[in-house]
Amino acid sequence: MSHYVGNLQGRSVGPKQIFPARSRAYFASSYPEGPHKLTHDLSRHPLLELDALAMLAESLPATSVEYNRGDVTIGVTGKPEGTGLSIGQTIREIDSANSWAVLKNVEQNPAYAALLHELLNELREVIEPLTGPPLTPQSFIFVSSPDAVTPYHFDPEHNILMQLRGHKQMTVYPAGDGRFARDTLHESYHTGGARELSWQDSFSNYGMAYCLDPGDALYVPVMAPHFVKNGPHPSISLSITWRSKWSYEEADARAFNHLLRKRGMDPKPTRRWPRRNRLKALGCRVARRIPGLL
Repeated sequence: MSHYVGNLQGRSVGPKQIFPARSRAYFASSYPEGPHKLTHDLSRHPLLELDALAMLAESLPATSVEYNRGDVTIGVTGKPEGTGLSIGQTIREIDSANSWAVLKNVEQNPAYAALLHELLNELREVIEPLTGPPLTPQSFIFVSSPDAVTPYHFDPEHNILMQLRGHKQMTVYPAGDGRFARDTLHESYHTGGARELSWQDSFSNYGMAYCLDPGDALYVPVMAPHFVKNGPHPSISLSITWRSKWSYEEADARAFNHLLRKRGMDPKPTRRWPRRNRLKALGCRVARRIPGLL
C-alpha cells in the first residue's frame, strides 16, 4: 500500500511520506515525553471513509468494538450508556447518532495492518534509538458525532492520533504528575482497573489544549491523562500506537507498587523515561508466577 508521487510523464519517482519531513523533525525533537502536533497526508484514504469503516466494524469481534453516548461529561463515572443503535448504524448515521465509537485493534484486518506498519515504518528511525523497537503495534479508529465528549482517561501506549475528518480538541496533562492521576489510579489500572480517571474542575487551568483539523496529528505520551471534545461536525480519527520495553517496565512496576501497597507499604512512584524501573518490574514478573499474589 505504498504511496507514490508521479513526475510530469506519469512515472513513479519514489515513495511519498505520509508524515512530511518537518513533522518527522518535530517528532524527533519531542519523542517520547513531549506531546506535540504533527501533520500528515492521510485524510482521503479509501480505508478510512464511513462506509468502509462501517463494514470493518461489522466484521470485527464484539470485544473490538465500543460505542457509547456522546453527550457525557468530561469526568463521567464508569462506562457511558449506549444509544440502542448497532455499530454499523452508529457509523453510517454518525451525523445524528449522538455517539462516540472506537474500533479497536483494526490491524486484525490485513489492509489496516498494512497501513499501520507503513505509518510506523516512517517513524522507526526516530523511535528505535530512543525507546527500542516498537512493540505490540496497534491501531484504533474513532468515529464521533458532533459535540461528542471522550471522558478524562489515560492509555498505556505511545500514541499518535491522526485527525481525518471534522474538528476536535484534545486536552493533555503531564504524564506521571500525581496531581492529575494519583499513583493509586495508575496501580489500579495496571492490575485490571478502568482507564477512566477522576476529574476535578481545578484541572481546567493546567491542561494543554490542541485543536485538530483534518491533516493534523497529535503525539500523546504513555499514560498522559487527556480528554477530547468533538467539534460541531462528525469526526473520524486514526490512532497508531506502540509499546516499548520502557513502557512495559513502567506498567509492571506500577503493578508491583500495588502489591506493596496491599501489604501496608508506601512505595515510591515509578520513574519516567529515560530512567528505568527494572527491579520493580522484575518483582512483578516474579509475583505473577505465584497464583493469587497479584
